Amino acid sequence: MAKNDMNKMMQDMMGAFPVDPKAMQDAFRTQAQLGERMSKVYLEAAEKSAEVTSKWTKSTLAKMGEVSTVKEEPAEYAKSVTDFASASAELAAEHMATYAEIAKRVQMETVELMLAAGKDMSAEATAAMQKATHDVTAAAKKATDEVTAAAKKAATTTAAAK
Repeated sequence: MAKNDMNKMMQDMMGAFPVDPKAMQDAFRTQAQLGERMSKVYLEAAEKSAEVTSKWTKSTLAKMGEVSTVKEEPAEYAKSVTDFASASAELAAEHMATYAEIAKRVQMETVELMLAAGKDMSAEATAAMQKATHDVTAAAKKATDEVTAAAKKAATTTAAAK
């Protein structure tokens, strides 16, 4: 029995708060669209990073093939290892710069998306607040009118009773 009373009380309390379902739906849609756009940015960056990693790996393996061949002179081994180390350093610098460009692009696109989403959310919040203000003002006016009418009736009843 107490549980039903509590449920009724909670329903009544939540029913007293004006909720605009369209505003809620718009806010959810805005969040979902932001999530979709962010996912596209991140998935594209992951794909490009995977391509860079694959290219780097293939280049490194090709250079390793040159190091692992048999040499006639011991000095040729030292030269091939030195050449491999030098080529590896160049590849590392090249590919790290490519990773940095990918990260920079993701950062710029993320900032653009967040700014656009902020503008959308601000506009939605402003519209919701204006509607809520209008609704609350209308409810307050109605309550004031009802109180005024009740006061006039009470005054009339009191004056008639005297």
